[in-house]
Amino acid sequence: MNIVLVRRGYSRTGGAENYLKRLGRALVERGYGTKLYTTEEWPEAEWPYGPLTRFKASTPWDFAQEIQRIQKSGEILFSLDRVFACNCYRAGDGVHRVWLERRIAHEPPWRSRFRFLNPKHRQILELERSLFGRAGAKKVIANSKLVKNEIVREFGYSSDDITLIYNGLPPVELKAESRSRLEVRREWEIRDEEIAVLFAGSGWERKGLNYALEAVRPITKGNIRLLVAGSGTKPANIPKNVRFLGPVADMQPVYAASDLFLLPTIYDPFSNACLEALTFGIPVITTASNGFAEIVESGVHGQIIDRPNDTGAIRKAIEDWSEPNRRQAAKQRCLDLARQFSMDRNVEQTLEVLEGLA
Repeated sequence: MNIVLVRRGYSRTGGAENYLKRLGRALVERGYGTKLYTTEEWPEAEWPYGPLTRFKASTPWDFAQEIQRIQKSGEILFSLDRVFACNCYRAGDGVHRVWLERRIAHEPPWRSRFRFLNPKHRQILELERSLFGRAGAKKVIANSKLVKNEIVREFGYSSDDITLIYNGLPPVELKAESRSRLEVRREWEIRDEEIAVLFAGSGWERKGLNYALEAVRPITKGNIRLLVAGSGTKPANIPKNVRFLGPVADMQPVYAASDLFLLPTIYDPFSNACLEALTFGIPVITTASNGFAEIVESGVHGQIIDRPNDTGAIRKAIEDWSEPNRRQAAKQRCLDLARQFSMDRNVEQTLEVLEGLA
């Protein structure tokens, strides 16, 4: 079975890119022929798992046309990006139509009107209609029930042809050269008694950074410090108890130095960052708009907030989980849950779908 993986663009810290590399490595270890179709941004050194085909495509539509042009018979086309048609599509980016509708409630009306006129969004919407149409993807892998239900509801796609496979991560391997928790906290000027609340990810608007900032702003007394890892445009009037770390290539020390993880996301199919936090025994505060919320129990592994803009509920969750004994009691439960969602399990389930197609 020759598997062709498809992904447009490249981000050094992107969750989809990291997932794709883990999958490529796992497929090679199992003896499958693997190649990657992508764009010029993907560094050659970042794909040692088989042939790498890169081409110039400045828009989602151009990319989909290139994939259609070079697709060969006898290959299993497994796409992580929206294309016209493929054997299997992994809907890791969720449903674009739903995201555009969801964000209307969180932005000024003029921005929404302008966005729907943007050619890029129109292209993605058209690709989704093709992909979930009769001649589109033969099978779909959804990484949450949230996304599966959206695809069925929005496009009438058969639920029988959608397989639910939650994200998975490799075991945490502590590096010999990793700095200790104390060293990292001292570097970032975090006092021993402070509770480090970590927010991590790109796409700050979608992931609810503004709501995280508003939640911690009134906490003038106590020992709460919000750490923001990632890149983006900093909002104005940042609270004093917030520190921006910038892009972080190695997140392991950041998780090790943190006490809580916060992601008040507006829309997230399944946040890998939340799952990574669990692997370090860190309780997670996130929203019901995150597919990750399906695998955790609110009050046990952290807290699930109904609405991302309910900053009062977010603040209360942070204050409640600041209690050291509560976090310590939750640590082992978080670790045990994270072990159930391994990359090995994800690959085996994914291969079942691909082998069924072959």
